[in-house]
Amino acid sequence: MNIRSLTRGDGVVIGAAVLLFIASFLDLYSVDGAPDSLDLPSLWASGPVLLGVVLAGIIGAALVVVAHGLPQVPKVAGLDLGQFGVAFTVFAAWSALGNIFDPAGGADNFGGSGDGPDAGAGLILALVATLVMAAAAVATPLVPALKGALLPAARPAAPQPYGAQPPGGYGYPGAQQPASFGGQPQPGQPGQPGQPFPGGQPGPGQPAQPPTGDFSPFWFAVPVPRPLFPEDGSPTPIAELAPGTWYLAVEQRGPSLVAQTQDGRRGVLQDTSGIQRG
Repeated sequence: MNIRSLTRGDGVVIGAAVLLFIASFLDLYSVDGAPDSLDLPSLWASGPVLLGVVLAGIIGAALVVVAHGLPQVPKVAGLDLGQFGVAFTVFAAWSALGNIFDPAGGADNFGGSGDGPDAGAGLILALVATLVMAAAAVATPLVPALKGALLPAARPAAPQPYGAQPPGGYGYPGAQQPASFGGQPQPGQPGQPGQPFPGGQPGPGQPAQPPTGDFSPFWFAVPVPRPLFPEDGSPTPIAELAPGTWYLAVEQRGPSLVAQTQDGRRGVLQDTSGIQRG
Protein backbone atom coordinates (compact mmCIF):
# COMPACT_ATOMS: atom_id res chain seq x y z
CA MET A 1 0.00 0.00 0.00
CA ASN A 2 1.39 3.38 -1.07
CA ILE A 3 0.42 6.01 1.49
CA ARG A 4 1.62 8.77 -0.85
CA SER A 5 -1.30 7.97 -3.14
CA LEU A 6 -3.77 9.07 -0.44
CA THR A 7 -5.58 12.35 -0.97
CA ARG A 8 -6.57 15.19 1.35
CA GLY A 9 -10.07 13.78 1.32
CA ASP A 10 -8.68 10.50 2.66
CA GLY A 11 -7.06 12.49 5.46
CA VAL A 12 -10.46 13.95 6.39
CA VAL A 13 -11.99 10.45 6.34
CA ILE A 14 -9.23 9.12 8.61
CA GLY A 15 -9.66 12.02 11.05
CA ALA A 16 -13.44 11.49 11.16
CA ALA A 17 -12.95 7.77 11.83
CA VAL A 18 -10.66 8.56 14.79
CA LEU A 19 -13.26 11.01 16.12
CA LEU A 20 -15.96 8.35 15.76
CA PHE A 21 -13.87 5.82 17.68
CA ILE A 22 -13.38 8.32 20.53
CA ALA A 23 -17.11 9.11 20.57
CA SER A 24 -17.95 5.43 20.96
CA PHE A 25 -16.65 5.53 24.56
CA LEU A 26 -18.82 8.49 25.56
CA ASP A 27 -22.43 8.52 26.81
CA LEU A 28 -25.12 7.14 24.59
CA TYR A 29 -27.85 9.30 26.14
CA SER A 30 -28.30 11.81 28.95
CA VAL A 31 -31.06 12.17 31.56
CA ASP A 32 -32.13 15.47 33.06
CA GLY A 33 -31.88 15.47 36.84
CA ALA A 34 -30.11 12.13 36.97
CA PRO A 35 -27.79 11.69 39.97
CA ASP A 36 -24.06 11.79 39.41
CA SER A 37 -23.80 8.21 40.60
CA LEU A 38 -25.88 7.00 37.64
CA ASP A 39 -23.60 5.12 35.26
CA LEU A 40 -24.82 5.94 31.76
CA PRO A 41 -23.95 3.47 28.97
CA SER A 42 -21.57 4.23 26.13
CA LEU A 43 -22.23 3.61 22.44
CA TRP A 44 -20.77 0.10 22.85
CA ALA A 45 -23.76 -0.84 25.04
CA SER A 46 -26.26 -0.46 22.19
CA GLY A 47 -26.23 -3.11 19.48
CA PRO A 48 -27.93 -0.97 16.79
CA VAL A 49 -25.61 1.98 17.44
CA LEU A 50 -22.50 -0.20 17.61
CA LEU A 51 -23.25 -2.04 14.36
CA GLY A 52 -25.02 0.67 12.38
CA VAL A 53 -22.93 3.68 13.39
CA VAL A 54 -19.57 2.84 14.97
CA LEU A 55 -18.51 -0.29 13.11
CA ALA A 56 -20.18 0.71 9.81
CA GLY A 57 -18.39 4.07 9.87
CA ILE A 58 -14.97 2.65 10.76
CA ILE A 59 -15.25 -0.15 8.19
CA GLY A 60 -16.37 2.33 5.53
CA ALA A 61 -13.44 4.64 6.26
CA ALA A 62 -11.00 1.72 6.10
CA LEU A 63 -12.35 0.58 2.72
CA VAL A 64 -12.12 4.08 1.25
CA VAL A 65 -8.53 4.58 2.41
CA VAL A 66 -7.35 1.10 1.39
CA ALA A 67 -8.95 1.45 -2.05
CA HIS A 68 -6.99 4.65 -2.69
CA GLY A 69 -3.75 3.21 -1.35
CA LEU A 70 -3.69 0.04 -3.46
CA PRO A 71 -2.21 0.15 -6.98
CA GLN A 72 -4.96 -2.16 -8.24
CA VAL A 73 -8.31 -1.92 -6.44
CA PRO A 74 -10.06 -5.31 -6.06
CA LYS A 75 -13.69 -5.49 -7.09
CA VAL A 76 -16.63 -7.30 -5.49
CA ALA A 77 -19.81 -7.84 -7.56
CA GLY A 78 -18.55 -5.32 -10.13
CA LEU A 79 -17.93 -2.57 -7.54
CA ASP A 80 -14.54 -1.62 -6.15
CA LEU A 81 -13.80 -1.39 -2.44
CA GLY A 82 -13.94 2.39 -2.50
CA GLN A 83 -17.55 2.38 -3.63
CA PHE A 84 -18.47 -0.06 -0.87
CA GLY A 85 -16.66 2.19 1.60
CA VAL A 86 -18.63 5.27 0.52
CA ALA A 87 -21.88 3.32 0.93
CA PHE A 88 -20.87 2.26 4.45
CA THR A 89 -20.07 5.84 5.49
CA VAL A 90 -23.39 7.16 4.18
CA PHE A 91 -25.24 4.34 5.97
CA ALA A 92 -23.40 5.14 9.22
CA ALA A 93 -24.38 8.82 9.00
CA TRP A 94 -28.01 7.90 8.29
CA SER A 95 -28.08 5.49 11.26
CA ALA A 96 -26.52 8.09 13.57
CA LEU A 97 -29.18 10.61 12.57
CA GLY A 98 -31.94 8.09 13.34
CA ASN A 99 -30.51 7.27 16.75
CA ILE A 100 -30.34 10.96 17.67
CA PHE A 101 -34.16 11.01 17.73
CA ASP A 102 -34.40 7.80 19.78
CA PRO A 103 -31.16 7.32 21.72
CA ALA A 104 -32.56 4.82 24.23
CA GLY A 105 -34.35 2.60 21.75
CA GLY A 106 -37.95 3.47 22.67
CA ALA A 107 -37.49 4.14 26.40
CA ASP A 108 -39.95 7.08 26.41
CA ASN A 109 -40.45 7.09 30.15
CA PHE A 110 -36.93 6.59 31.46
CA GLY A 111 -36.77 6.21 35.24
CA GLY A 112 -40.38 7.31 35.66
CA SER A 113 -39.55 10.94 34.95
CA GLY A 114 -42.13 11.20 32.18
CA ASP A 115 -39.58 12.41 29.64
CA GLY A 116 -37.43 10.25 27.37
CA PRO A 117 -33.65 10.56 27.56
CA ASP A 118 -31.79 12.97 25.30
CA ALA A 119 -28.93 12.09 23.01
CA GLY A 120 -25.66 11.91 24.91
CA ALA A 121 -22.33 13.48 24.05
CA GLY A 122 -21.11 10.28 22.41
CA LEU A 123 -24.08 10.01 20.07
CA ILE A 124 -23.93 13.68 19.09
CA LEU A 125 -20.20 13.47 18.42
CA ALA A 126 -20.73 10.27 16.42
CA LEU A 127 -23.30 12.05 14.23
CA VAL A 128 -20.84 14.87 13.52
CA ALA A 129 -18.04 12.39 12.74
CA THR A 130 -20.13 10.25 10.38
CA LEU A 131 -21.54 13.28 8.55
CA VAL A 132 -18.01 14.65 7.96
CA MET A 133 -16.79 11.19 6.94
CA ALA A 134 -19.62 10.61 4.45
CA ALA A 135 -19.28 14.11 2.99
CA ALA A 136 -15.53 13.69 2.47
CA ALA A 137 -15.89 10.21 0.95
CA VAL A 138 -18.52 11.41 -1.53
CA ALA A 139 -16.91 14.76 -2.39
CA THR A 140 -13.26 13.66 -2.77
CA PRO A 141 -13.58 12.58 -6.46
CA LEU A 142 -15.49 15.80 -7.24
CA VAL A 143 -13.68 18.59 -5.34
CA PRO A 144 -10.19 19.48 -6.63
CA ALA A 145 -9.04 20.66 -3.20
CA LEU A 146 -9.75 17.21 -1.74
CA LYS A 147 -8.17 15.35 -4.67
CA GLY A 148 -4.71 16.75 -3.94
CA ALA A 149 -2.06 14.47 -2.49
CA LEU A 150 -2.11 14.13 1.30
CA LEU A 151 1.69 13.78 1.44
CA PRO A 152 3.74 15.78 -1.09
CA ALA A 153 6.16 13.88 -3.26
CA ALA A 154 9.71 14.08 -1.97
CA ARG A 155 12.08 15.79 -4.37
CA PRO A 156 15.34 14.11 -5.39
CA ALA A 157 18.52 15.61 -3.95
CA ALA A 158 19.85 16.63 -7.38
CA PRO A 159 18.89 16.11 -11.03
CA GLN A 160 20.14 12.77 -12.28
CA PRO A 161 21.47 12.04 -15.78
CA TYR A 162 19.39 9.89 -18.01
CA GLY A 163 19.62 6.24 -17.01
CA ALA A 164 21.54 6.92 -13.77
CA GLN A 165 20.28 5.81 -10.39
CA PRO A 166 18.05 8.29 -8.53
CA PRO A 167 18.38 8.68 -4.76
CA GLY A 168 17.15 5.58 -2.91
CA GLY A 169 13.57 5.44 -1.75
CA TYR A 170 11.82 7.06 -4.72
CA GLY A 171 10.62 3.79 -6.18
CA TYR A 172 12.70 3.59 -9.37
CA PRO A 173 14.50 0.21 -9.67
CA GLY A 174 17.86 1.75 -10.57
CA ALA A 175 19.49 0.00 -7.60
CA GLN A 176 19.17 -3.31 -9.42
CA GLN A 177 21.24 -2.13 -12.39
CA PRO A 178 24.84 -3.34 -12.47
CA ALA A 179 26.05 -0.02 -13.91
CA SER A 180 24.67 3.44 -14.64
CA PHE A 181 23.89 4.58 -18.14
CA GLY A 182 27.06 4.98 -20.15
CA GLY A 183 28.93 2.17 -18.37
CA GLN A 184 30.32 -0.80 -20.24
CA PRO A 185 27.94 -3.80 -20.37
CA GLN A 186 29.29 -7.26 -19.82
CA PRO A 187 30.02 -9.35 -22.92
CA GLY A 188 27.02 -11.15 -24.29
CA GLN A 189 24.51 -9.15 -22.26
CA PRO A 190 21.66 -7.13 -23.78
CA GLY A 191 22.73 -3.60 -24.54
CA GLN A 192 26.18 -4.55 -25.90
CA PRO A 193 26.76 -3.61 -29.54
CA GLY A 194 25.35 -6.40 -31.61
CA GLN A 195 23.18 -7.59 -28.72
CA PRO A 196 19.92 -5.60 -28.96
CA PHE A 197 17.22 -5.81 -26.34
CA PRO A 198 14.62 -8.51 -27.07
CA GLY A 199 11.73 -6.99 -28.97
CA GLY A 200 13.54 -3.66 -29.24
CA GLN A 201 12.50 -2.62 -25.69
CA PRO A 202 14.62 -2.54 -22.54
CA GLY A 203 13.85 -5.21 -19.99
CA PRO A 204 13.00 -4.55 -16.32
CA GLY A 205 15.79 -2.77 -14.51
CA GLN A 206 17.48 -1.68 -17.78
CA PRO A 207 17.53 1.98 -18.87
CA ALA A 208 15.63 2.93 -21.99
CA GLN A 209 17.50 4.11 -25.06
CA PRO A 210 18.05 7.88 -25.00
CA PRO A 211 15.64 9.70 -27.29
CA THR A 212 16.76 11.87 -30.13
CA GLY A 213 15.91 15.51 -30.70
CA ASP A 214 15.75 18.39 -28.26
CA PHE A 215 13.85 16.54 -25.54
CA SER A 216 15.81 15.86 -22.34
CA PRO A 217 14.54 13.02 -20.11
CA PHE A 218 13.56 14.05 -16.61
CA TRP A 219 12.10 12.61 -13.43
CA PHE A 220 8.55 13.53 -12.51
CA ALA A 221 5.78 12.71 -10.03
CA VAL A 222 2.02 12.94 -10.54
CA PRO A 223 -0.28 14.82 -8.10
CA VAL A 224 -3.04 12.18 -8.23
CA PRO A 225 -3.22 8.60 -9.57
CA ARG A 226 -3.22 8.64 -13.37
CA PRO A 227 -3.41 5.83 -15.96
CA LEU A 228 -0.55 4.95 -18.29
CA PHE A 229 -1.71 3.87 -21.74
CA PRO A 230 0.11 1.63 -24.26
CA GLU A 231 2.23 3.31 -26.90
CA ASP A 232 0.19 1.68 -29.67
CA GLY A 233 -2.86 3.79 -28.73
CA SER A 234 -4.87 1.05 -27.05
CA PRO A 235 -7.49 2.49 -24.64
CA THR A 236 -6.76 -0.10 -21.92
CA PRO A 237 -4.23 1.22 -19.33
CA ILE A 238 -1.15 -0.88 -18.69
CA ALA A 239 -0.36 0.70 -15.30
CA GLU A 240 -1.37 3.46 -12.93
CA LEU A 241 1.11 6.12 -11.84
CA ALA A 242 0.82 6.83 -8.12
CA PRO A 243 1.69 10.07 -6.30
CA GLY A 244 4.86 9.99 -4.24
CA THR A 245 6.81 7.89 -6.74
CA TRP A 246 9.26 9.25 -9.29
CA TYR A 247 8.91 8.14 -12.90
CA LEU A 248 11.18 8.77 -15.88
CA ALA A 249 9.85 10.73 -18.87
CA VAL A 250 11.74 9.42 -21.89
CA GLU A 251 9.90 11.08 -24.77
CA GLN A 252 7.35 13.79 -25.49
CA ARG A 253 4.51 13.31 -27.95
CA GLY A 254 2.62 16.55 -28.27
CA PRO A 255 1.02 17.30 -24.88
CA SER A 256 1.64 13.69 -23.69
CA LEU A 257 4.72 12.06 -22.22
CA VAL A 258 6.15 8.59 -22.71
CA ALA A 259 6.98 7.42 -19.19
CA GLN A 260 8.84 4.40 -17.85
CA THR A 261 7.63 2.66 -14.67
CA GLN A 262 9.69 0.98 -11.96
CA ASP A 263 9.46 -2.42 -13.62
CA GLY A 264 10.63 -1.14 -17.01
CA ARG A 265 7.25 -0.82 -18.71
CA ARG A 266 6.74 2.15 -21.02
CA GLY A 267 3.50 3.90 -21.80
CA VAL A 268 1.88 7.21 -22.64
CA LEU A 269 0.79 9.60 -19.89
CA GLN A 270 -1.96 11.59 -21.55
CA ASP A 271 -2.79 13.91 -18.63
CA THR A 272 0.39 15.82 -17.71
CA SER A 273 -1.28 18.71 -15.85
CA GLY A 274 0.19 19.50 -12.45
CA ILE A 275 3.09 17.04 -12.63
CA GLN A 276 6.11 17.75 -10.40
CA ARG A 277 9.46 17.70 -12.18
CA GLY A 278 12.50 16.36 -10.36
